[in-house]
Amino acid sequence: MGQTLTVSGLDVRYIDVGPREADAQILLLFHGWGADAGTFVPVVDALKEQYRVIAPDLPGCGATGEPEKPWTNNDYADFIQAFIEGLGLKGQRLSACGHSHGGRILIKWAARSPLELRRLILIDSAGLKPRRGLDWYARVYAYKAGKTLLKLPYLGRRLAPLAAAKQESAGSADYRQASPLMRRTMAMLLEEDLGRCLPMIRVPTLLFWGEQDEDTPIEMGRKMEKDIPNAGLVLLSPAGHYAYLDQLPAFLRTLCYFMENS
Repeated sequence: MGQTLTVSGLDVRYIDVGPREADAQILLLFHGWGADAGTFVPVVDALKEQYRVIAPDLPGCGATGEPEKPWTNNDYADFIQAFIEGLGLKGQRLSACGHSHGGRILIKWAARSPLELRRLILIDSAGLKPRRGLDWYARVYAYKAGKTLLKLPYLGRRLAPLAAAKQESAGSADYRQASPLMRRTMAMLLEEDLGRCLPMIRVPTLLFWGEQDEDTPIEMGRKMEKDIPNAGLVLLSPAGHYAYLDQLPAFLRTLCYFMENS
């Protein structure tokens, strides 16, 4: 199950199933960092009789290649618009749902008030900078110190193996598993706090959050609910960062109600 479309110079692999009637509702699904459209297959299978469901592998993930240079949030927002237009959906009204990284780039895109966006669904979304503890700052400063030492001619040669290992262990699992180009992309994405974009989102927005999410803590969901003008927050428990999979029946019921009544 999958098709290919050339978007922004990349061959994008995507799922596109469900009714094609002119009045059929369209739901776009955007996965998290390091994942692919396959993480949404349970959702696609449950909704494909009712909605046209489209889920791409984002650039640098799954079967879609990496961009030629590191991308910013703006680049990914441009990609979303180009993907929609490449599907022949320019000007049509659709719903967009994003998990984690997929939510981050949807926030950036939605803040532009695109004509196509009818409603927005964010699941354990990234996009806000978390509050950091002392242990995090210690790791960051150790990482930066290691980079400085590596530049010194003598110490750099002697300390290179140790410093490289320390730098590697300081990053997240997603960072360690990414290619050099995608690591630079991740750094650029994380550098931007999208809090200023939240008040610019003008469509009905539904937020899903796992109460036990440790990657994007629940405080982020509460801030998004507060700062997005027309937003509601649904807490799922027990559920972590993949709340929509941890509590799939509850997620689907609430999503369908939102799709039919907003």
